[in-house]
Parts: sequence; structure tokens; C-alpha cells
Amino acid sequence: MQTTIEKASVLIEALPYIQSFRGEAVVVKFGGSVMVDDKAVKAILKDIAFMECIGLHPIVVHGGGKAITSHLKDKGISTGFRQGLRVTDDRAILEVEHVLNHKVNPTLVETLKAAGCKARGMHGDDIIEAVLKTGEDAEGNTIDWGHVGHAVGVDKEPILAFLSSNIVPVITPLGRGSDLTLYNINADEAATIIAKTIKARKLVFLSDVPGLLKDESDRNDVISTLKTEDVEKLIERGVISGGMLPKISGAVDAVRAGVGKTHIIDAGLPHSLLLELFTEKGVGTEIIL
Repeated sequence: MQTTIEKASVLIEALPYIQSFRGEAVVVKFGGSVMVDDKAVKAILKDIAFMECIGLHPIVVHGGGKAITSHLKDKGISTGFRQGLRVTDDRAILEVEHVLNHKVNPTLVETLKAAGCKARGMHGDDIIEAVLKTGEDAEGNTIDWGHVGHAVGVDKEPILAFLSSNIVPVITPLGRGSDLTLYNINADEAATIIAKTIKARKLVFLSDVPGLLKDESDRNDVISTLKTEDVEKLIERGVISGGMLPKISGAVDAVRAGVGKTHIIDAGLPHSLLLELFTEKGVGTEIIL
């Protein structure tokens, strides 16, 4: 009986959050190492199905790094990374598009449907406008990433049409230029511009760490709340670095553009998405103004 009462208490704790977020859009980005764990992927998508069931409007933006790497290897296409971005030549971009749009995306959609959720795949290159990404290395040399793009706009109408029909959009991180050139886009960046464009209530990055850590060697030392004004000094101190940089950069960009809050949470923690959104303490890092 005590266990039953505790379960009821959890639901009551979640009630004000459910009431507050009902009808609101929540962009959830996941990818990376979690996507090679079928059990973890199914658990995340089941949580997303739960969110839709109680009246939220989740939007999934996903990557496919490991699947892409494996596919390119099978095709005999060499690939590498510069500043965390995959160098994508003329041949590789066609294979990246194939894996994202025609392998990973349909699998996620079918998993959501199996969880009782209406879902539909959406190819990012149909709705995201991009330009060629440019950058320099530490010596000031121009970096050539090939078909890697910087997202500059989103056609929000197809996304909003899905949401109005209670369909969960599952979106790939691809874009096209004004000349129809196809670009591979960092999934964090794709999720950020989508959240900004539709003024989502929340943007959630599912990561392989519990949140922003004060000390990378201590996974329990999580910064639970991060204000945008404190970001620069944490970058200077090296607290924010590596793969966390694009997430924090996107988070700051999003909240300054009108997204309510951004969260970074551990995809490997069971039900971390629900715990972060529907409990008082949360389990990751929230980024606020």
C-alpha cells in the first residue's frame, strides 16, 4: 500500500507541471552514443509518447552519428571530424542523407507509433534553410567541411500543422541552400533553430552526461541552474568545453530568442526526460536568462 501511495504522490507532484505545459511545444534533441542502445532509445521515445498523451507537443530532432559512421565504412568512404563536425564530401552527403532520412528516422517513427503515439517523419532538408558553414582552425586556416551547413531559417508551417493534429514530428538534421545544395547540420544546431522559430516552451538536449559538470571527473557535481550571463566566464575557465560548447551555445541562443528554458540531461538515466520536466528538483542542468 505504501508503494501505491508513493506512486500517487509522484503524480500529484507532476500535476502543476502538466497543467502548465499542456498545449506547449517541447523540442527534444537526442543522438550520439545513446542511439546505439536500442533499449535506451525505446525508453526515451516512450517518455515522449507519454508527454504527447498528457497534452504536450513534443518535437523530436535526432542525429545518427554511429549509424552514419558504420554505413560510410561499409561503403568504403573515409570520414573524419574537425572541431567536432563530420567532414562530408560530395559522395558522403548522399549516404548521410540516406541513413538519416531513410533508415534512422523511419525506425524512430515506428517506435513511437508502437508506443501508442501518432508520429511522422520530417526530412530536415524539406524545411531547414542552410548556408555553407565556415570556420578557421587554431592557426587561422580556413576549414573545409564540405557539405556541412549552418542553419539560417525554418519553414515552421509543416511543423505547426503536425502539432495541431497531435502528431509528433521526428526531424532529421539536414538542410538545403538557396541553390538546393544539400547540407549536413549539427543536430544541436538544428534543434535550436527549430525551438527558436516556433517559440517552444522548452528545448531539451539529451546527452551522455548528467548535465553541465563543474568537474568532468565527478558526474555528481552537476550545475543545476546556469544563467546566460555566467556562460562566458565558465568557457574561459574551461568548465564549458568540447561537445558541451554547441549545446550551451544553442541553449543560450534559444532562451535569448524567447524559448522558456533549455535543459541538458542524461539520456542514460531512466525517465530523465520526465524527471526533469515534471519534478521540482529535476535531474540535469537548466539554462535560464
